[in-house]
Amino acid sequence: MNSPHKRFSMIREFHLADWFTLGNAVCGVGALFSAMTFLETSDRRHIYFAAALVLAALVFDIFDGRIARWRQKSSAMGRELDSLADVISFGVAPAIIAYACGMQGLWDRIVLGYFVACGVSRLARYNVTAESLSEGPSGKVKYFEGTPIPTSIVLVALLALAAVMNAVRADLWFGKVLIGGFTLHPLVLLFAVSGSLMISRIKIPKL
Repeated sequence: MNSPHKRFSMIREFHLADWFTLGNAVCGVGALFSAMTFLETSDRRHIYFAAALVLAALVFDIFDGRIARWRQKSSAMGRELDSLADVISFGVAPAIIAYACGMQGLWDRIVLGYFVACGVSRLARYNVTAESLSEGPSGKVKYFEGTPIPTSIVLVALLALAAVMNAVRADLWFGKVLIGGFTLHPLVLLFAVSGSLMISRIKIPKL
């Protein structure tokens, strides 16, 4: 007689590293809230809060990987959690911060949507190729294909600097242009470059 199927207990399946991954996700959501508060209040401090929360998410993201290697405990669920958290903190949050800072034209939205789509695709590709890219019994991945999505922290830092210099909204660096009657802020093209690098095939050694 077959034994009954064991029910999946989510909390019991969590490892220590997974709690840090959840911290990453919570910081990303907090950054979204701060960006939306800036849209409502125009208080630039909320852009700083949003940028600081994305930085905190990066710290959590670094530690969850190190803790998993230190404890030699990882799981498929942990990998999926990490990808979902990264989409929020380093994909959606930077795009919404950019939108809050003034990149609100139709072309801007298309580029920001492209950036997020590239980030999601980059993480999906990593998840399905991680085993083939790993080596030895440790299963450590030798290199990244395309730039990792947390590199978007550079864009967030740039937007925080723009906020410090009051170069947001109507005063956004490089101004705006009209293409086909719709607005494009040239600064948003940095997000197009970042997204394209994520889905490229360039190999970056993993430290």
